[in-house]
Amino acid sequence: MSGEACVDSVAVVSFEREHSTAEQLAETLRNDRRTVEVSTYDDGVFEQVWDRDGIVALMASGIVVRKIAPLLADKWADPAVVAVDAERTWAIPLVGGHHGANRLAEELASAGPVPTVTTATDAAGQQGVETRAAALGASIETPDSTVATNLAVRDGALGPIERLDGPRAVLVEEDVTVLKRTDAAEVVIGTGCRAGTDAETCRQAWLDTLEATGRDRSDIEFVATGELKADEPGLLEAAASLDLGVVAFEKETLERFDGPSESRARELLDWPGIAEASAIAGGRTHELLAPKRTFEDRVTVAVGR
Repeated sequence: MSGEACVDSVAVVSFEREHSTAEQLAETLRNDRRTVEVSTYDDGVFEQVWDRDGIVALMASGIVVRKIAPLLADKWADPAVVAVDAERTWAIPLVGGHHGANRLAEELASAGPVPTVTTATDAAGQQGVETRAAALGASIETPDSTVATNLAVRDGALGPIERLDGPRAVLVEEDVTVLKRTDAAEVVIGTGCRAGTDAETCRQAWLDTLEATGRDRSDIEFVATGELKADEPGLLEAAASLDLGVVAFEKETLERFDGPSESRARELLDWPGIAEASAIAGGRTHELLAPKRTFEDRVTVAVGR
């Protein structure tokens, strides 16, 4: 799930007999921005690694649950914890699904284990508010509200995130999640693609469009698309390669911000043109900077702010 919380430090905990498998899992998770260390299981090992962003425990989930239970304090501060069985059949996010555990489980899939995601929004194929916040480069200022808003996400009742520019005073109820912008980037890439389009084609289409408009990667706030393309592997991989979150807008939202160019999506799928509408919907001022361009008849790209 592109856009979830960053997990920059990970401990892989295993019994000594599983050390080689633990090293393989660690190698799967390593990247330029993340440190991953392997620790051998003993009575105090979870206390020793509790300050990491994430923990992958290569052992029975029951052992992990019993050992971490006394350490749990706050879901916003506790590390993301994933249990993986010794045969690498399942990767089970136990704690902090929306705070990195789901992402770790999905990354581990390339080493064999199947992610077993149980968070309600993800199980329903929806983006939880934590995921949306990460994709927008925002922090959640009212964490206690996320139970109510994620239930609304699951039920399809939340609607689009409202943008309010200050200075302004806002009075909210306890079931309203307030996001504070932490990213200074100002443009949004709106995009659609044909099913099966590879990541490099998506990535190059975006970068070429930015260059044509005098922008570069540092100017991008996030990638926007429609729910029709929310699970498109190439699109998601391309965004991850650029360290960008992906926000998928509902059809109703895109209808409100339909772009000026004609689109085959309207004729074939009864959807507005995804590239322009998502670029306009995602922008802070809902302004279309660059109309859609089509690349190799596979990717459409527009730029908004």
